Amino acid sequence: MTIKVGIVGARGLSTLRGFQAIEDTEVVALCDLDEAYAKETAAKHGIPHTYRVFEDMLASDIDAVVIATPMQLHVPQAIAALHAGKHVMSEVTAGVTLDELWWLKETVEQTGLVYMLAENYCYIPENQLIANMVKQGLFGDVYFGEGEYMHDIRHLAFRVNRAGAASDGKPTWRNYWQLGKRGAFYPTHSLGPVMQWFAGDRIRSVSCFGSGWHTDKRFRQEDTSITLCQMESGKLIKLRIDCISQRPHNMSYYTLQGTKGAFEAPRGLGDTHKIWLDSMGDDPERPKWRPLSDYYDYLPDRYKHASDAQKAAGHWGGDFFIVQDFVDAMKGERPPAIDVYDACEWTAVAMLSELSVMNGGRAVDMPDFRGAGGYGQQALRL
Repeated sequence: MTIKVGIVGARGLSTLRGFQAIEDTEVVALCDLDEAYAKETAAKHGIPHTYRVFEDMLASDIDAVVIATPMQLHVPQAIAALHAGKHVMSEVTAGVTLDELWWLKETVEQTGLVYMLAENYCYIPENQLIANMVKQGLFGDVYFGEGEYMHDIRHLAFRVNRAGAASDGKPTWRNYWQLGKRGAFYPTHSLGPVMQWFAGDRIRSVSCFGSGWHTDKRFRQEDTSITLCQMESGKLIKLRIDCISQRPHNMSYYTLQGTKGAFEAPRGLGDTHKIWLDSMGDDPERPKWRPLSDYYDYLPDRYKHASDAQKAAGHWGGDFFIVQDFVDAMKGERPPAIDVYDACEWTAVAMLSELSVMNGGRAVDMPDFRGAGGYGQQALRL
């Protein structure tokens, strides 16, 4: 039986090739308010049906929805899809308010349907390799990690035409829900992979500090925000989000430190993924980095044997495997790899960091989305 998928948001097709590379799935519907663009895009990719109204697509015989619209629409559309009996894969972030996250969690629990966050940076091959090495104990007890997302997106805060030229200059949704926010408004690319390296732990509190406004004072977002996530275990994750500063992009920088080893992603200009392990037997006074490529035998088997079609799906093959995990979850073969509880906790860092940075970096407790029972346990505590 073929699983039929609809995508809402015709400009967010990162999962399309992944679905097309799986034999028993088919993207049969595309929905977008820009009807002409939806039809043009559907024809280009062989998608048979288009919709302008989301509820009309939900009324069709699709089995699942991929939500690739602006982030303030993610929770309302996810909830509508779940109530319509459709499984959901949502692009990041999961939502834009804490209340939304509680509504989302409760709806997933009530419907029993699959919800998965499409945090594809977790599926970058090197991040999967490190996760496998952590699982096998090569880093010892991991206790510190970093993630950075540095990507100047100021040009996306105002409308352009399809050719990329300036349009009427009116603000886009990013002007409000991204650059109009303070703190780590977009944490999941930086946080998700590191959280998977700290498997079984959860965030206990969030503290955030901003650099102030120097580069472009049109926006509420500060040039750089540094967010510290104190884990329940006492371990520490540091995030840097910078979508204002003028500099080369670096959207996937990570580090990891454990009792037996360390990892650093590239910084640019010929740098490469690098690793040090005490099992290398270096002189303790002169430890030396090694290329992570020397340890590619630790890649999960499916990455080692990925086909050309799978690799072509995007993000170095990660966009195929995230779709594969979603499809397997719909079939009941495995739980969602990034479930609604992960989605809510990782996304909540954005809201808590905003509250923290506006209160001088004060630590804000993370709600326990997985363990909370009644409404009384949903309180936000400073």
